[in-house]
Order: sequence, then structure tokens, then C-alpha cells
Amino acid sequence: MSAVQDLPTPALVVDTAAFEHNLAAMAAALPGDRCRPHVKAHKTTALARAQATRGHRTFTCATPREMEGMANAGLGDDLLLANEVVDPDRLRRLAALDARVTIAVDSEATIDAAARAGLREVVIDVFVGMPRCGCRAEEAGRLADAARARGLVVRGVMGYEGHVVGVHDRATRVEQTEAAMLQLLDAHADVGGELVSGGGTGTFDINTWVTEIQAGSYALMDTAYGHLDLPFELALSIVATVISVSESWAVADCGLKALGMDHGDPTVIGHTVWYCSDEHVTFGPETPVAVGDRVRVLPAHIDPTVAYHERMHLATDDDVVDTWEIDLRGW
Repeated sequence: MSAVQDLPTPALVVDTAAFEHNLAAMAAALPGDRCRPHVKAHKTTALARAQATRGHRTFTCATPREMEGMANAGLGDDLLLANEVVDPDRLRRLAALDARVTIAVDSEATIDAAARAGLREVVIDVFVGMPRCGCRAEEAGRLADAARARGLVVRGVMGYEGHVVGVHDRATRVEQTEAAMLQLLDAHADVGGELVSGGGTGTFDINTWVTEIQAGSYALMDTAYGHLDLPFELALSIVATVISVSESWAVADCGLKALGMDHGDPTVIGHTVWYCSDEHVTFGPETPVAVGDRVRVLPAHIDPTVAYHERMHLATDDDVVDTWEIDLRGW
């Protein structure tokens, strides 16, 4: 058994107690198919298997690579690609998987691409406030009819309130989630089907309008969600090595190429972050540090952080008890 302090850095480390707590908390709050975990948050089939053992056997994916990897790992009971894809080769590979595959469509063009590839099931992706993919709610019924006319089964609708999930004030988060989901329910009234899919970690206990929640970050967590008073613990950190010490600051080997930074600076536990550059985090030491010391860095956004790394190490106290390949990363 190896020790965390001996890992080459920067290294992703998962605290097993916090991780187990998070999986158990979600399984209790949203059992079975009430939660469709989003594997984009961790890109790791071993972690998805741990989610499946707790009853979450339907999964959300963001890329065809994730869909293929999950199916090949025997986790293909019900996979939803919550993203639009028009690449014919990738779509044909999805259609050939030994798995139940559903993909999101939001236009005549994406419906045509799915039908031509031989896919069988789709959901209509609806814009509910976040300017990304999704049709207008009033267009959803027409698109559902167009999909059925092409021989596709329309399982329902999906809509992601991504502009809401990180709002700090809970009352505002509740109000804005309801406004978004009422649009989705209007669309579902025209579309039909058994699925109303949406939500995320920040609205997992707020969004009662959907039939399933596409939460992902809850399993490992990050500091952005950590500010929302959710019942999940920060399970993942990056162990970094102090490589330079100056009179007023120190530098560790964990920078932009090891961290998702779109949600802000990371936190170096016990110290004050100044800024990050490509391979460095510069921080003001609150207590003295020396070259060779290890520090723990908490990312603000878990999803892109994990995607930078090849593996994550599960640790109990300072003992590494397992190592999981991040086998769904890349395209």
C-alpha cells in the first residue's frame, strides 16, 4: 500500500469517507431512476460502477466517447447522451452499441442525423433559460412529431437549468428553477413520453418537476457547489508539491493545466491563493512552508479538473487504497 505523500504530483486524491458519504446521501435522497448521474463530472467507469451498486443504473453522458466507454464497461442499461451530435460515424457507432441509447435532439437537422444513423430513441432538448442547446418550448411538439415521422421513439423532454444551479441564495434558486421547469413542462405537454429530465447537483432537492435529476458533481464536489450548503462533502483534492518559496509567497506545481478555472480560483487549504499560471499556483503562506512540502488544492469546478488527469487515487487517511483510471476522458 502506498502513501498519499509519495504520489507524483499534481495528483487527484479522493477521500473515501467523503466519497462514500456523497453516494449514500444521493441514493437516500433520489433512489433508483430518480437520479441519472452525469458521468461528465468524473469520466470514470469505476466510479460509475460504484454509483450503480447504490441503485443508480441509468446514466447521463456528454460525449459519444463516454457513451461507448460506459456501454463497453457493462453499464449500458439506459444511457442518455444529453448533447446534440451530427457526426455520422460517431452516431452509427452509438447505434451499434449493446446498450439502450437515447440522444438529445433540438432541430430537424439533429433528428435527421439520428434517424440516418439508425438510432432508435431520442429526447427533445428544450431551452429553459441557459443559452446553449435546446429548442424553444413552443417548437418541441413539432419536433417530436417530426422525429416520430422518421421512425424514432420520443421518450420525452430534457432541459437543463444550468444558469440556476449555482445561484447562492436558495430562495432565488428555487424561484428560478420553477420558472425554468414550467417551460419544460409546457414542452412536455406537447411532446409526451415518460421522461422529463433535468436538474443538477445545485437543484437536486429543489427540482421536483422533473422525473429524473442529471446530477454529476455531487459524487466528488468542488468549492463552487461547496458554497451552497448542500449535504455533500468535498471529496476530491489535488495534492501538489511546493517547488519554490520566496519572502512573501510560495509556489506549488498545480496550475491551469491541472485545474478547471472557469468557476474561479482554487483553494489551497490553510493558505491564500494569489493566482494560477500554466503549471503553478502562487499562494501566500499562512504558516511557513518549505520546498518539498505537500499542500492540498481544492478545485472550484470538478468536471474540467478531472478531465485534465489520467487517474484518481482513493485514499483513507494517508493510505492509497485504490487507483482508478479516468478512462472516459478525451474525444
